Amino acid sequence: MGHNNANRDFLSGGGAKVKKTTTLILGCGDIGKALGHELLEAGHRVVGARRHPQALEGSGLEAVAVDLADPATLPRLPDADTLVYVVSADRFEEEAYRAAYPDGLKAVLQEFAGRDRPPQRVFFVSSTSVYAQRDGELVDEESPAAPSGFSGTLMCEAERALIDHDLPGTVVRFSGIYGPGRDRLIRQVGEGRIAPASPVMYSNRIHRDDCAGALAHLIGLSLAGTPLEPLYLGSDCEPAPLNEVMAWIARQLKVEATENIQSPLRRRASKRCDNARLLESGYRFRYPSFREGYAQVLKAGGFLSEKA
Repeated sequence: MGHNNANRDFLSGGGAKVKKTTTLILGCGDIGKALGHELLEAGHRVVGARRHPQALEGSGLEAVAVDLADPATLPRLPDADTLVYVVSADRFEEEAYRAAYPDGLKAVLQEFAGRDRPPQRVFFVSSTSVYAQRDGELVDEESPAAPSGFSGTLMCEAERALIDHDLPGTVVRFSGIYGPGRDRLIRQVGEGRIAPASPVMYSNRIHRDDCAGALAHLIGLSLAGTPLEPLYLGSDCEPAPLNEVMAWIARQLKVEATENIQSPLRRRASKRCDNARLLESGYRFRYPSFREGYAQVLKAGGFLSEKA
């Protein structure tokens, strides 16, 4: 099944009088805009909320200003059938993470739970960084999440706040997101830097367009009345050693690796994310592995400008 067939089926219904559903995307940045465009195409009304809504000008999305740290701004958010919380912390500090994740999400849940028309479902975009596994273990939705750092700990607190709430909620944990403009790995390889082959360091990733596609797919299922799990892992179909990914990119760029990246890898978790639950829900990846995904980013980003 295509990633947004459920949206189309729900919205087309069987007559022209089907009510247009409203999706409110909180923290509407790169992923939020990509999701918004998918939903617009499927016939939704889409509202993007962020502190500086002028960033949404020209996007085709309705925009509303909100500061999640200021509860007085929350009542201006419109009622919605679906809420998508895809907020990013301002900086990598505990205070910023607490404000963006558990505190911000709890404030939004409190605001919408008290409304006459609460949302049918709330989606919270989380991260596979909540897993502490670092020896190449396979992890899925049932694997223990026992993060040691503040970022994963606060993310887990936010997840729990949603799952335990009276409003129906689903958490989607994305692995390393890449795509247009998210090309740090390509630039490292372009400089001749590559991860060592040993010890094997597994990495997991998902293309930005599959982040949007998976969310649109789950929203469509929710609106169609299909029961959803409380948690999904959003990662592509091939966890791969980082060395293998970078060596493949190097071949596309026709560059020689001259330097091993060392220190960041010691801090990196090595695990393999299992996306079986998302696949079983009917989602089909546009970029099932790093090869298809990075081929798109290399082409779109002009990295392959020279003819072979």
